[in-house]
Amino acid sequence: MTAQSIKVRSILVGKPKIIGETRNPVKSGIYKYNVSEKVYLSKVNFDGDEQADLKNHGGPDKAICVYSSEHYPYWESILQQQMMDGAFGENLTLEGITETDIYIGDRFQLGEAIVEVSQPRRPCFKLGIKWNEPKLAQYVQDTGYSGFYLRVEKEGWVTPGDPLIKTYEHPSKFSISTMNHIVYHDPDNETALERLIQLKPLASSWRKGIIKRLEKIRKAEAP
Repeated sequence: MTAQSIKVRSILVGKPKIIGETRNPVKSGIYKYNVSEKVYLSKVNFDGDEQADLKNHGGPDKAICVYSSEHYPYWESILQQQMMDGAFGENLTLEGITETDIYIGDRFQLGEAIVEVSQPRRPCFKLGIKWNEPKLAQYVQDTGYSGFYLRVEKEGWVTPGDPLIKTYEHPSKFSISTMNHIVYHDPDNETALERLIQLKPLASSWRKGIIKRLEKIRKAEAP
């Protein structure tokens, strides 16, 4: 495989703060800010990055949230607002690649670090709060423009401008786009669900959810 180099437009970090209406506030780390100097990437995050809801965000399987700038023009047309890097609370804003091109289990070099694709990003209601569009999470599901997460296989320093270099393409070629389609638009596809649970690099939380879905389908099919 020829190594593929993907442009990282921005590295972004942020700490939780209160967002939303005063009478109904929530705490979120969705607002991220550009890193201008080299930053250390540990097994769970970039230095300076934190999550408010550790049940649904963060942890080893969700160390880095990644989003493609290719989707920004679409969202700008829908929301009638300008998008800057970090618009979706991501840690890496990429250029020239989308969910169709990224497979579960793909590995990349990022500066000194080595990272692996672990799962799609589940859209959160806090996106809707940030952009003042309550249906935004649903729109993300409908389009499949979800972004994805990376786990960190090897820690190390990362410098702004370092590309994301693909060093290994998982042979299953099960893309983030395909997985989003199955989960949100074809959830009774047993063959596809079976393939998904066989993917060792898939985050355990997703595997457990898919196994439960299969059990539900089979129970409904039982005589």
